[in-house]
Amino acid sequence: MFEAITRLFTRPEETLDVHDPKLSVAALLVHLAAVDGQMKDTERDAIKAALQSHYGLDSTSVDKLVKQAALRDAEAVDFYTFTAAITQLEMEDRIEIIRMMWTVVFADSKNHELEDNMVWRIAELIGVSSRDRTILRNQVKTASAP
Repeated sequence: MFEAITRLFTRPEETLDVHDPKLSVAALLVHLAAVDGQMKDTERDAIKAALQSHYGLDSTSVDKLVKQAALRDAEAVDFYTFTAAITQLEMEDRIEIIRMMWTVVFADSKNHELEDNMVWRIAELIGVSSRDRTILRNQVKTASAP
């Protein structure tokens, strides 16, 4: 009870709008990196690099975004929470989101079946075709091969 009262009088850390596509994309990337049971440093770095590159954010903003995304991911019960905002984006942005997802998948040079399945499900939910998803997978896999 004391905790609830304390929360009423403490100023919460500034948060992003829950309908902000950046937050949704970051949450999906965080979930994807951990879907195989562990998030490796290479995956964490790939998430930050993808968000910095795509959204033009500085490292402090990306760290804040990833922190909020992890909290949002922990509270989510399904992917619709994240994909609803993304479906409103232009198709080229949605395709780029799938590219970012593949970049995270192949950051550790492995493609776990749960990662593959998640990218497939998200692509379906945001309207990216199987053809585009497969092309992106092959492009990112080839580019990340040692």
